[in-house]
Order: sequence, then structure tokens, then C-alpha cells
Amino acid sequence: MRGITDTVKHLLIINVLIWIGALSIGQYGEVFNNLFALHFPKNDIFQPWQIITHMFMHATYVAGSNGPTIYIQHILFNMFALWMFGTAVERAIGKKRFIFFYISAGLGAALIMLGVYYIKYLSSESILVQEGISTTEIHQMLVNNQLIDGINALQKIELQKMFEIFNSSMVGASGAIMGVLVAFGMLFPESKLMLIFLPIPVKAKYFIPAIIALDLISAITGQSFFSPGNTAYIAHIGGALTGFIIMYFWKKDQFDKYRWN
Repeated sequence: MRGITDTVKHLLIINVLIWIGALSIGQYGEVFNNLFALHFPKNDIFQPWQIITHMFMHATYVAGSNGPTIYIQHILFNMFALWMFGTAVERAIGKKRFIFFYISAGLGAALIMLGVYYIKYLSSESILVQEGISTTEIHQMLVNNQLIDGINALQKIELQKMFEIFNSSMVGASGAIMGVLVAFGMLFPESKLMLIFLPIPVKAKYFIPAIIALDLISAITGQSFFSPGNTAYIAHIGGALTGFIIMYFWKKDQFDKYRWN
């Protein structure tokens, strides 16, 4: 792997090995998904280590008319982006800083995603509690996927919202890589980038904010531009925001160290 920095190379290897492991063990990646994907903390499947392990997981199967088929685009796109931008960023900031930065961006993505989920979950829970349904009954319905007697249509809508969050899982390095993408844009703003299907070179200082803006639009509207509809766009924004904050203070400190007072 000539031309790839050590940390990026090791991250590529780890991600690919875990993806192969998920394909090889159990049915349709369920074993690895249950253990290492990030689940909603109120679900019994959640474990604390998933905050870290989810960012080394990638989707393995996608539903199809003839049954689930192997899904390779997710890991291919993420690993290509990690190699393309991560190598340059690691060379610029060094190995130790890059490891800290990468993990921090992934954590920021996960925590912001969970924060948004909690706001939505607790909002629906509050509505149901006000209507006389206890939190214990709510939890039982979510776990058993079975409604108790007396649930009306409006309450069912709120329960459906909670059920989707309760059973959600998040995998992928996208949040961490969005942080790396932001770092690249801040370190190399004049570098020219282009999309495969739009071969027009655009400077990084314009290209990367545009990608983040599209993610924000997708998070608000649910409209997907480049990726599947189940993409965690809020996590992308969380990773980008975390990356920006870290790089802002690192660049500010570097400037302060050499300026004249």
C-alpha cells in the first residue's frame, strides 16, 4: 500500500476485516450487527462499546426482490474517501493527532445522532404518558412489537415513531470521514475536487461545504441525493461539526504560538 499513511492503512484493513467477518459469521450479518452496531440505548441490545465499534462496521446486505444480497457500495465509498482525504490529513497533522481526530469525529457523529433520537423519542413518550400510558407499558409494547388494548390511531402514530428509533442501528465510518473531509478542506482549501458523475473541478473550500449543505437538506427533508434513504445524515453533520471545532482550535493555537503580541 504505497502512498498510504500508517494509520489510514490500518483503518482500511480493520474495516475490511470486520466487514468480511460480518459476512462470514451468522446470517445476513446479524451476529456482528447485534454486537457491534450502535443501537438506541433504551434497547436491551445496546452495549457501551458500540459507541466506538459502530464506526468500524459497514452494511453487509441489502434487501432485494430475490432476498438479501451483498452490499459493497457502503464500505467501498467510505474506504475510498478515507484513503483519498485521510492520507493527506494524517501527513499534515501527524499520526497521534489523526487518531484522536478520527475517533473524536466518529464519537461526535454518534452522540449528536443519539441526541436527536432522544429528543424525538422523549417527545413521543411524553405525549403518550400524558394520555395515561405508563413508561413500562410503552417499553413492553416496543420490545414485544404488540399494542395493548385501548390504543387509538394517534397514539399508534407516536408509538410507531418510537419503535423506529428503539430498533434503529447505526454502522459506518461516515461520521468520522466527514470530519476528515472538513479537516482536508481547512488544511487544503485551494485543492480541486470533483464528483465522478460531474467531472468539473471545484476548490475544496467550496466543494466540501456544498456536500455538508446537501447532507443538511437531506436530514431536514428526507430527500437523498447521493446515498440510500436510510443514511444517517445527522451523523454526517455531527462528524463534520466535530471535525470543524477540533481543527478550528488546532489551527488557532498554531497561529497564536507564532504571532507577535
